Amino acid sequence: MVVTAEERGRLDPYSRIAESKDVPLLQKIKDLQTVVKTAKTGMLVTRDSNGNLHSRAMAPANVEARLLANNVSCKFEEIENDSHVNVSFFDPSSTDWASYSGRARVTQDKELIHQHWSMFISGYIGNLGDGVHKGDKGDPRVAVIEIIPDEIKYWISEQSRISRTAQVATSAVLGKATAPGELRTIRKEEVSPTYYGEIFMILNFRIQIQLAEASTKV
Repeated sequence: MVVTAEERGRLDPYSRIAESKDVPLLQKIKDLQTVVKTAKTGMLVTRDSNGNLHSRAMAPANVEARLLANNVSCKFEEIENDSHVNVSFFDPSSTDWASYSGRARVTQDKELIHQHWSMFISGYIGNLGDGVHKGDKGDPRVAVIEIIPDEIKYWISEQSRISRTAQVATSAVLGKATAPGELRTIRKEEVSPTYYGEIFMILNFRIQIQLAEASTKV
């Protein structure tokens, strides 16, 4: 069903209320960082050549939208087939979540690999004992996936779990919609380096996440 923005606001009061606040960009970025760091685990979603979506767990390791992974794993074939990806995070303790939609780019830039390498990654790549595939930062299987978001959406709660439950229950009794938190969006054009300066040139809108691979099953 296609509806106008006005109709959507009327028919979906929950989203209208949740998106109603005007929040400065720097505050949105700061709160996004908190959501991601607290969530601790993200899910990277790629699409294969048959159109099937595949997810795998990724553990946040640092603060850039880059991840180190085994370039023989299926995710690299899927990224080559379709570079559109999504990375999502969820914190069950607060119900806060974040969703990064954009494109992935693969590189084997040695400087980047050395910069972001940690022994944590070795455990998922493994030493094959052939003198070449040693599971270290010089292993030819190691590659960097850069996630370049076009849009980031995230939800941040404003109340405790008990308060949220009480607010929703009260609203249900009164027949009114409620949103015990805020739904925010950060778009690519918002963080144009030309307008906002060098702070955003560092990662070209790769808003402060680095991921290290937490699963090599898919």
